Amino acid sequence: MTTPALLPLSGRRIPTLSPGASSFPHHRATLRLSEKFILLLILSAFITLCFGAFFFLPDNSKHKLSCRSASSTVSSSDSEESLRDKIRADHERALQEAKEKLRKSKEELKAEIQTEKTKVVEDLKKKDGPKPLPPVPMPKLVGVNDGDPGDPDTKEKRDKIREMMKHAWDSYRQYGWGHNELKPIAKKGHSTNIFGSSQMGATIVDALDTLYIMGLHDEFKDGQEWIEQNLDFSVNAEVSVFEVNIRFIGGLLAAYYLSGQEVFKVKAVQLAEKLLPAFNTPTGIPWAMVNLKSGVGRNWGWASAGSSILAEFGTLHMEFVHLTYLTGNPAYYQKVMHIRKLLAKMDRPNGLYPNYLNPRTGRWGQHHTSVGGLGDSFYEYLLKAWLMSDKTDTEARKTYDDAIEAIERHLIRKSNGGLTFIGEWKNGHLERKMGHLTCFAGGMFALGADGSPDDKAGHYLQLGAEIAHTCHESYDRTVLKLGPEAFKFDSGLEAVAVRQNEKYYILRPEVIETYWYMWRFTHDPKYRQWGWEAVQAIDKYCRVSGGFSGVKDVYSSNPTYDDVQQSFFLAETLKYLYLLFSSDELLPLENWVFNTEAHPLMAGVWFCITMNQHLK
Repeated sequence: MTTPALLPLSGRRIPTLSPGASSFPHHRATLRLSEKFILLLILSAFITLCFGAFFFLPDNSKHKLSCRSASSTVSSSDSEESLRDKIRADHERALQEAKEKLRKSKEELKAEIQTEKTKVVEDLKKKDGPKPLPPVPMPKLVGVNDGDPGDPDTKEKRDKIREMMKHAWDSYRQYGWGHNELKPIAKKGHSTNIFGSSQMGATIVDALDTLYIMGLHDEFKDGQEWIEQNLDFSVNAEVSVFEVNIRFIGGLLAAYYLSGQEVFKVKAVQLAEKLLPAFNTPTGIPWAMVNLKSGVGRNWGWASAGSSILAEFGTLHMEFVHLTYLTGNPAYYQKVMHIRKLLAKMDRPNGLYPNYLNPRTGRWGQHHTSVGGLGDSFYEYLLKAWLMSDKTDTEARKTYDDAIEAIERHLIRKSNGGLTFIGEWKNGHLERKMGHLTCFAGGMFALGADGSPDDKAGHYLQLGAEIAHTCHESYDRTVLKLGPEAFKFDSGLEAVAVRQNEKYYILRPEVIETYWYMWRFTHDPKYRQWGWEAVQAIDKYCRVSGGFSGVKDVYSSNPTYDDVQQSFFLAETLKYLYLLFSSDELLPLENWVFNTEAHPLMAGVWFCITMNQHLK
């Protein structure tokens, strides 16, 4: 008997017998395999037909194909005929639709395409839209309107300030609506690089709470409608994180708390989400600028060694804590607390905080310390974090007290003429120059007097009064009775600007801010007198037919205009003046804490309790 040969069949090897051997068993096996092979071929062909139909036939939900067993499908000729009829009908219908499309004009086709695109976008928004914000308790509002000062003379002055606000707003409404700011001489819109290239209506958002406080409710409603219909943060614009936070998020949150209108809260949260990518740095110190669309961040080219700025990354705490409260998202609170913890670990030359910090390396840049530009609101927010927490954030208060002690030791001096000023520390040297921005510190010292260590409340209230006096002198020693951008205390000159590029006034609020705080804590009538002097000077020298403009030289009797109505003029300068001539019942400091753009945010025990619940 020969050895069985191996023959391939369907990928398998089976034995075959020699001619002398019985072939029956082999014949039976071969017959069974042939039958199976034929059935397998039929089944494979039908499966191929089914899948071909899925891929190449028109999709119609009324007659989806289903692959049944081969035997039942092959035996059902009626079913096959019905299937062919349906396929034929689908083809005819598709051809008819194509013919109808070809008969339409180009404009009709474009309109149909746009309609379909819009529908797809709306469907995506519904599917992927923002989650609804959690309900949070709103405290009872205290002192959000009226504030009648009582005596007619003070009321008349307050009414004048209200009229100035209306002139500024109406001019912007007429000539710059939707733009970030206004050019009141040219009577057209204006913007700067802090807002990117987009039209985000900065003046509208910044002015809302002032309008509400002054009872200008029709104007407030106009602003609200613009925000509802036009304020969009999905734009390809590189903006300042700091400026957008204090003006937009601060303004929207204040408008929400004052009016209760949900749209302001929703917009604030939408914008805050756009700012979060700025924190994606090796240290968690945010970039100065971020692109709202791409999320790419960078720092100002002029900043020391690519650094972030102390006053910018240090002026986020108030708004971000409120964002965590309103959203239940701890990320905002965690971002700003991380900054505080990082700074607490760093060495500080002479206890002072330099203005520059590199977000890549976590190292200080140039050793320049200022309570004015580049540094100012960092110290303000330490104090206000404590106040906003109903004085429970003792870590913030301790950090503030330590910083102020170092500032008083190294930066605060008296001039030969007896004026107290705050200089700037540059690489081991005190520059005897004070900026207009620094003048806010008088109000800060007064606000932080209560709670000072070692019973120094009286000392800091007195220090606030001395700074207020110095800053008033900087106004009083000019021709226009408006303060310069910066002023020196050396070479026999005191509280006077020397350089031409420091003689301008751009409608800044800091001196008036200090007047208001000092009035609230002392009720000394000189602060209202000084405030009224500023009102008269602004109305006389800065008012034009198209709004209010800054001036280039406060020492010139014929000043030229800079042709910009800053958004902070409506948000801060006019608001602080109005509050100065109102009763203390309007926005009492026990219930409200003002951010650095003068936007009032709620404070109190209710806030601490709910924050603790969010952060557990």
